Amino acid sequence: MTFAIYMIFFVIAAVAVFFGQPTDDQTLGFMPFLLGPVINRSTLSETMRGYKTVFAKAYEAATTYSGDLAMRVDSKTKQEEYRWLGAFPGLKEWVGDRSVKDLARDGFVIKNRDFEATVAVDRNDIEDDNIGVYAPLFSQLGENAKQHPDELIFSMMADGFTTAGFDGKNFFAADHPNGSQSAWSNTSADVLTATAYETARQNMMSLVNEEGRPMRLTPSHMVVPPQLEKEALDIVRADLTTNGESNVWKNTADVIVAPELATNPTYWFLACLHKPVKPFILQMRKEAQFVAMDNYDDENVFMRKEFIYGVDYRGAIGYGLPHMIFGSTGGA
Repeated sequence: MTFAIYMIFFVIAAVAVFFGQPTDDQTLGFMPFLLGPVINRSTLSETMRGYKTVFAKAYEAATTYSGDLAMRVDSKTKQEEYRWLGAFPGLKEWVGDRSVKDLARDGFVIKNRDFEATVAVDRNDIEDDNIGVYAPLFSQLGENAKQHPDELIFSMMADGFTTAGFDGKNFFAADHPNGSQSAWSNTSADVLTATAYETARQNMMSLVNEEGRPMRLTPSHMVVPPQLEKEALDIVRADLTTNGESNVWKNTADVIVAPELATNPTYWFLACLHKPVKPFILQMRKEAQFVAMDNYDDENVFMRKEFIYGVDYRGAIGYGLPHMIFGSTGGA
């Protein structure tokens, strides 16, 4: 067979590939050595894995406060009921039958919600092998997903002066019921000062359960907006007071500065976060999941030449035990 015949077969084969229907590993019939990078299922899978890896690394590395402020509950259904909230039975000598604490009357339901964030990547950037420019975007998406429960917690914290908790009272209220004991308070309107901090500590450490027994709560964290960071650090970090005296409150609490509280610049909070129970509940039905719509037959790709990537999770943040946190509006 002559060289000319070989060339004829080569041209016929090339034309067939160029005008033929694409397979799973072809790019809409285009010849990569003539028209640039190949986009096929393998390429898209690699792109997806790359973005997912960037997302996962940022998600794991993100700093959060939800683990300190909220007790995590793995949810198994659309909502969960917390019958044990408010139950603090103490131990006593066992004489006769056990004294059974009725948990049913304190039932409190938290419903799960859906949360998502979505970004679009232009198909041209994939075709031009320009996917690296999106790495910071997916890294930020991972960090935002991890920190989203923090945003919900700080929002609920600010709303706690006007929103009811499990006992029917505002989460921060001056008249929480306590069985046969006197009503108790976890709120004030005091401006943040060393004196106000001292009063809040004494208030929390003096709380008793329905049987009149001390709850043994010791404040461990102060939560403030950025506008009160200096005041908070002066109270629990300075060696000396403004009068030059030794600061007895030094190292008595850690400080959490929450940008989400900036819209309430006078609010401040004091919390006991070293107990198994916490001021808030993080209810997780489905963990954050990285998802994609990047098939060529997806509407977004066909109509708008966009590959869509996102994250979603299902869960909720709810009020836990108001005993564990004191809140002040700071005079607002």
